[in-house]
Amino acid sequence: MTNMLKDKVVLVTGAGGGIGREMALLAAKEGAKVVVNDLGGAVDGEGSGSATAAEKVCEEIKAAGGHAVPNGDSVSDPAGAERMVKAAVENFGRIDGVINNAGILRDRIFHRMSHMDWKMVIDVHLNGSFNTSRAAANYFKEQKSGAFVHFTSTSGLVGNFGQANYSAAKMGIIGLSRSIALDMAAFNVRSNCISPFAWTRMIGTIPADTEAQKARLERSKKMTPAKIAPMAVYLLSDSAQEQGITSQIFGVRMNEIMLFNANRPVRSVHNSEGWTLEDIAEHAVPSMKPYFTDLKRSPEYFTWDPI
Repeated sequence: MTNMLKDKVVLVTGAGGGIGREMALLAAKEGAKVVVNDLGGAVDGEGSGSATAAEKVCEEIKAAGGHAVPNGDSVSDPAGAERMVKAAVENFGRIDGVINNAGILRDRIFHRMSHMDWKMVIDVHLNGSFNTSRAAANYFKEQKSGAFVHFTSTSGLVGNFGQANYSAAKMGIIGLSRSIALDMAAFNVRSNCISPFAWTRMIGTIPADTEAQKARLERSKKMTPAKIAPMAVYLLSDSAQEQGITSQIFGVRMNEIMLFNANRPVRSVHNSEGWTLEDIAEHAVPSMKPYFTDLKRSPEYFTWDPI
């Protein structure tokens, strides 16, 4: 045991199973006291929810000699997010890290997506990440330390079929993380994102209608949630603080860690006379077209072998 999170207090949302559970267990193993949050609802966000899943993870942590308390609030509720953070402070005296992992899926092809499908996914992923982060921000500011780890997705980074709501939320989380990193740098607070590649309950809902899709999902099953946890937990550590890691996007895929680049201009064209529509068609577009984003480059682009 390295105890890289010794004496730290961490909130992990959506920690009743999958990636969240693995991060909560590893954080506790590394010496952190953990607030294990999980609403206990269905993948699509329906259902009244239950704290049973969170309680079971807490029992696992305690059985291994660690410290944890469960929380069954929804991240989409600002008051619930405040209760999560207060649970950390009231039980363990402080809050040092927040991992925003909770999520749902309501996949629909865009022309069939309802306003409710859109709102529920945005509320959990994007608003939820804001709510928990905002609830912890003043504690971080006062103690002049703290770290956020948010979960994005290649669905946001490169897009995906039938996930306009999820993709928009996950791309929004990147903007949120970068703004938090900028706004709170003066208080020694860091904020980073992880784009995970792992087989989870949510991934299991993706349809596999073709042989290629079935093969992709079979490969995905080899990418266990436990592989994601080390990077997320490391980003909460003093070592990550000393190395100044903030405002970054990491990908984790089996035994591979990637760093995604920030959006930057890839081509610029200047016309001192100004641009007419004809000039754009004849000169600007042909010059830029080799750099256009390929619509066919879906997240399947990231399923290269070996894993």
